[in-house]
Amino acid sequence: MANSTATRWLVSLISAVVVVAVSISKQVSAQPQINLLNRGCSQYNATNTRNFFDNLNATFSDLRNELSSENKRFATAQQSRSSDPVYGMVQCRNYLSTADCVACYDAAVAQIRNCSAANGARVIYDGCFLRYESNSFYDQTTLPGNVQICSNRTASQAAAFNAVASTFLQNLELVTPRINGYFAATKSEVGNGGPTIYGVAQCAETITQSGCQDCLTVGYRNIIGCLPNAEGRAIDAACFIRYSDTPFFADNQTINITPFLGGGGGSSKKKAIIGGVVGGAGFVLIMAALFLRYHLSRESKVAARGNILGSTELQGPTTYNYKDLKSATSNFSEENKLGEGGFGDVYKATLKNGNVIAVKKLDISISRAKADFESEVRLISNVHHRNLVRLLGCCNKAGELILVYEFMPNGSLNNYLYGEKRGTLNWKQRFNIIFGTARGLAYLHDQYHVCIIHRDIKPSNILLDDYFSPKIADFGLARLLPENQSHVSTKFAGTLGYTAPEYAIHGHLSEKVDAYSFGVVILEIISGRRCTQMNDEFDTEYLLEEAWKLHETGMQGKLVDETLDRNDYKAEDVKKLIEIALACTQSPASSRPTMSEVLVMLSSDRSVEQKTPSRPSFFDPGKRLPDSSISTGSSTSNATASITNFTGR
Repeated sequence: MANSTATRWLVSLISAVVVVAVSISKQVSAQPQINLLNRGCSQYNATNTRNFFDNLNATFSDLRNELSSENKRFATAQQSRSSDPVYGMVQCRNYLSTADCVACYDAAVAQIRNCSAANGARVIYDGCFLRYESNSFYDQTTLPGNVQICSNRTASQAAAFNAVASTFLQNLELVTPRINGYFAATKSEVGNGGPTIYGVAQCAETITQSGCQDCLTVGYRNIIGCLPNAEGRAIDAACFIRYSDTPFFADNQTINITPFLGGGGGSSKKKAIIGGVVGGAGFVLIMAALFLRYHLSRESKVAARGNILGSTELQGPTTYNYKDLKSATSNFSEENKLGEGGFGDVYKATLKNGNVIAVKKLDISISRAKADFESEVRLISNVHHRNLVRLLGCCNKAGELILVYEFMPNGSLNNYLYGEKRGTLNWKQRFNIIFGTARGLAYLHDQYHVCIIHRDIKPSNILLDDYFSPKIADFGLARLLPENQSHVSTKFAGTLGYTAPEYAIHGHLSEKVDAYSFGVVILEIISGRRCTQMNDEFDTEYLLEEAWKLHETGMQGKLVDETLDRNDYKAEDVKKLIEIALACTQSPASSRPTMSEVLVMLSSDRSVEQKTPSRPSFFDPGKRLPDSSISTGSSTSNATASITNFTGR
């Protein structure tokens, strides 16, 4: 009987091997691939559960219909007509059949319902992911908590596997943003008779090409940490990378990525010809040669052309020639000066190719700052968001530290609130500026892979583009200062009206410092008054104190800028914004909302649904604090939170 059992076991094993071999040689059935990688639920619940579940169910139904009826692999849907809106997104790996995609989605829906009435949640499988939130997140790219998942099995021929897989994954990172639909699946053999590496990379279709590149750059850094293990995955808000030494998609689902390595692809799916990829070491050598050729070509072009703008690739900051910048600013003339900031003067510059840029000469003469300058500039230049001023490059020569930014034609918000253009902003424009600034800060705090605290939010650091959309300037510059010197000093900050008390007095730094400053800026935008300007009627009250008293008496409308048309805004909108501003300026800092929570408040049609704001901490913003009372903590915090702790507030 033992022999019979052994024989049956051997026959079964041989049959399984034959089936696997035939399957690999022809076509691997992907199936739904519902291996659960991650599930996360918001810690906040919906306020009106009936409305919430109605919206959630309708959103899930719309998403499923798009996958099944329209044969899609990516879909978004939202129900936002009433309270507790729901925004949803689903994406399947492109190699899945329609039936398998729908099956994966159905499993994700069943799994995500375990979050009950949480107002945000996500589920990630190998074959698909599903996410919903109470506000739109479709343009998000990377979030703190991005993770790697590695197998505990080492690949055969580990050294060779490691070398080939590193280039293989780097190629996936490079080409995927260039392919229409942001999806690539390919494979490569490790030497003669070695294992085959299978890999995919994918981005959400609602983000930009540069956003996809940003996300995959973070993903690549995470996933190479798995090597030389036989399998690894990298997960982020808008992208996914996976490799394995066993097939998880069919041969006829591979994409020829070679045309995209040369830099000219990305606009048409026709170039991504479905078919088998040439195997073997020759393929690896071809890919490596093309990759090297591409980088050498790009570096030589950058060196030859120097100051050309407009690249959408994540290639780091451009190094500008000092003589070119000096010439473009007419030797940094007063006529070209755009303004003076805490970190230095800003000049308008016109390059030889006609492009207009903004040049900031940093007023930092510290050796440590110079030593860290280029590494910090690389970090800041990789920040891409519609509400953040783009850092294009730098110059660190001739004893000067210079940053080059995109030019903002409408200048700073300061000029529209207090300068010669005062009174030209209507209520809608003011609200959009408030909302866009909040969105930019939320990105810096919660969505970039390193938390960046601005420390100096004020109207002069909020710039306006052609359409009066706000872009935050000078973010990340505090990182250039040493730990024992804060820019919140006489030299840099002037008055302390925007600075949170715990930071100004004790040097306690957190993201809530920016929330406080943002609250003050809201009041300035509503009133058209500086926070340090006393009310002429009372001769004693600064803006924050007056806003609190008007809130207590229910007379918030008296704070509104007299230049605004009274028919241009609603009293309840003014009330809500002032309540948000007061919530942002509460003490202690832990009682303030995060900027992601502020976005939800601004997006809601209702007044602020939280406990009544407490009285803010008032101090005289016209008085300077002694330098000895100011200290500084780190301007960043490590993104240590697991993706399971993500909250969709």
